[in-house]
Amino acid sequence: MPFQKIQTEKLSIAVVKQIELLILRGILRPGERLPAERELADRLGVSRPSLREAISDLQHQGLLTAKAGSGIYVAEVLGSAFSPALIRLFSSHDEAVFDYLSFRRDMEGLAAERAARLGSESDLKVMQAIFDKMEAAHARNAAEEEAHLDAQFHMAIIEASHNVVMLHMMRSMFDLLRQGVFYNRQMMFRQRTTRDAILDQHREINSALQARDPEAARVAVQEHLGFVRICMEDHQKALRNEAIAQQRLDHETGQH
Repeated sequence: MPFQKIQTEKLSIAVVKQIELLILRGILRPGERLPAERELADRLGVSRPSLREAISDLQHQGLLTAKAGSGIYVAEVLGSAFSPALIRLFSSHDEAVFDYLSFRRDMEGLAAERAARLGSESDLKVMQAIFDKMEAAHARNAAEEEAHLDAQFHMAIIEASHNVVMLHMMRSMFDLLRQGVFYNRQMMFRQRTTRDAILDQHREINSALQARDPEAARVAVQEHLGFVRICMEDHQKALRNEAIAQQRLDHETGQH
């Protein structure tokens, strides 16, 4: 008969599985520090030796990393989604910017649709809280903070879609955006009129999500990212026009 005795699972294996799931689901994020050993062992209800064994296993897997004198952190695993050579290509060719925005438009539209249908009440509260902070930053004219919250809001939508593959892929994409690989995000928030429009667009997205209207949420996200594309096209045209104007000025003034 194909039966085997039930084996009691080692505590360290149970700890490994729990931390793996927290990382997979995006609850524990890259670069996040774990609680101190004593506190974490108490929270998990395991002995410190069992916890140490689990942490060691997760380090060997490349999911956790130790920093001397600082503690244990979730490893920065996102960079592995794209090779350094491909990242250099992304940063040096304009067409990558617009392909990136098209990709986001498609994926985030789908994510918003899923978030409106599948997001929990807590997911909706997270998105509302981030949007409230965006409004407050906008009122204070804190453009850098507003840009940071913009990225948080978009990631909250991805998280609320509850698709772990989408979550990690899009988090990797946002990490490249944060590094300035595709374009300088701060540029989008320099003009008050642009910032006003972006805030209004996020208000539309949030309202659709809070109303649990999948179609309206998808359309609002796609229209917002269409606006971002137009802003990027206008910015690139302005840079080209300035370069041409500078050549004319140099020619007129005899500079070379």
